[in-house]
Amino acid sequence: MKWEGNRESDNVEDRRGEDGGGGGGFGFGGRSIGLGTVAVALVASYFLGINPLTMLNLLSGGGGAPAPVQQHAPAHKPPPDDQMARFVSTVLADTEDTWDQIFAANGKQYVRPKLVLFSGSTPTACGTGQTATGPFYCPGDQKVYIDLSFYDLMKQRFKVSGNFAQAYVIAHEVGHHVQHLMGISDKVDAARRNASEKQSNALSVRLELQADCFAGVWAYHANKARHILEEGDVEGALNAASAIGDDALQRQARGVVVPDSFTHGSSAQRVSWFKRGITEGKVSACNTFAAKEL
Repeated sequence: MKWEGNRESDNVEDRRGEDGGGGGGFGFGGRSIGLGTVAVALVASYFLGINPLTMLNLLSGGGGAPAPVQQHAPAHKPPPDDQMARFVSTVLADTEDTWDQIFAANGKQYVRPKLVLFSGSTPTACGTGQTATGPFYCPGDQKVYIDLSFYDLMKQRFKVSGNFAQAYVIAHEVGHHVQHLMGISDKVDAARRNASEKQSNALSVRLELQADCFAGVWAYHANKARHILEEGDVEGALNAASAIGDDALQRQARGVVVPDSFTHGSSAQRVSWFKRGITEGKVSACNTFAAKEL
C-alpha cells in the first residue's frame, strides 16, 4: 500500500502511556458486571465489532445509553518519528478525504471522527475501553479507538499482515462512524432492544457487513484518486476479512460453528461485501438491510 508522503490527519489523539483509570474492569452507570459477561463481549470484540463497550452495557441490563466520559489528560498528537502512528494518521486522513467527497456529492457535510491511540485502558463516552476489546467505534463521542498492539494480534492469531489489511481495520471502524452519521446505527440499536437474541444477532450481522462494504467503498475511491493499492493489497484485506468471519473464529476457538450466534457474518459474507464495496464504490451498493441473501 502506497501511503508515505500522503496527508496525515490532525484528528488523532495519542493517549498511550496514560493511566486510563479503568481499574481493570468495565463500569456502566454504577453497575458491575460478571466475568462471564465480559468474556462474551471480549470474544465478540475480536471480530472487529462496532462497539464492545455498548455490548457490555446492554448485556449488563443497560439501555445502551453512554456512560459519562471520565476525565483524562489533555489530548496530544503522536510523535513525528512514530512510523505506525504516522501510518494510521495517514489512513484516517484518506478516509476523511473520501467521505468528505461522498457526503458533499449528496449535499451533506461529513463530520470527521477522532482516532484515539491508547494502551492498556482509556475512558470513552461508552465506558472504559481496554486493549482486550480490540479496535472499536464509540458513537457517544464519535471516536475510533485502537491499541496498535492489535496489529500484532492480527499477525499472531489471524496470520494476517500488510499495510492495507491494517488500513481495512481502520476503514471498517470509520464505516461505523458513517453509519452513525446516516442514522443507521440508531435504528438498528432501537430494533435490537425489542428483538429476540437471534433477531438481534441477525441485525448486528447486517450492520457489520455494511461497515465492511463501506471500507471497500473507501478503498475504491482512495485508489481512484491517489493510487494507493499495490499488488497483493486487496488479497491481504480479503484474507483479513476472511480470518475474522464468525465461522472462522468460532471454529478456531471451540471447533464448532453456530450460525444463529453470528454477530458479524461468515468469512464468505465479509469477503463478499468488502469486494462489493471496492468493486462498485457506491454507498447504495452497501444496503445489507435490503439484501435477501447476504
